[in-house]
Amino acid sequence: MNLRKNILSALLIAIGYILHQIVPGTIGSMKFDIMLSVIFVSLYINKDFKNAMVTALLGGIITAMTTTFPGGQIPNLIDKLVTCGIVFLMIKATERFPKQEIVRGAISFLGTVVSGTVFLTSALYISGLPAPFSVLFFGIVLPTSVTNIFLTAMIYQAVKLAMKVTGAKYVQQ
Repeated sequence: MNLRKNILSALLIAIGYILHQIVPGTIGSMKFDIMLSVIFVSLYINKDFKNAMVTALLGGIITAMTTTFPGGQIPNLIDKLVTCGIVFLMIKATERFPKQEIVRGAISFLGTVVSGTVFLTSALYISGLPAPFSVLFFGIVLPTSVTNIFLTAMIYQAVKLAMKVTGAKYVQQ
C-alpha cells in the first residue's frame, strides 16, 4: 500500500509539473503556483513526514525548473520545504475535525498564502523582487490562494474517485 501511495504522489507531482509548465508568468513574471494543489493532495493521501519532505523537494525542484520569476529557483525550493512542513502539521492537527472538505479548503488557502509569503520574502533577500511585495502578494498570491481552494478540491475528488475505482481505501472521506 505504501508503494501505491508513493506512485500516486509521483504521478500527482508529474501532473503538477505539466500544469506549472503551461501557466504563464504574470505580474513581475510570477506564476500562479498550481503545483501547490497537487502537493497538498499528495500530503493528504500519504500522511507521512518523510513523504511530505520528499514531495516538497520534488515540487521545489520542478517549480524551480519551470519558474519564470527572475532568480526564483532557490526561493522555490525554500518555499516548498517550509510550506510542506507547515501544511503537514496542519493536516495532522485537523484530521479529527468534522467537515474535512472545508478543512482541506482552509488548509489549501493558508498553505498557498504561506508559500507565497515565504517565496516572496526569500526572493526579496536572495535576488530582489521585480515589483513591490504588496503588488505581487495581492496580485498573485491571494488570487492563487483562492484558486487553489477549488483546484485542490477538484484534484482530491478525482483522486478519491480513482482510488474507489481501483479498490484502494486510503483516501480520507
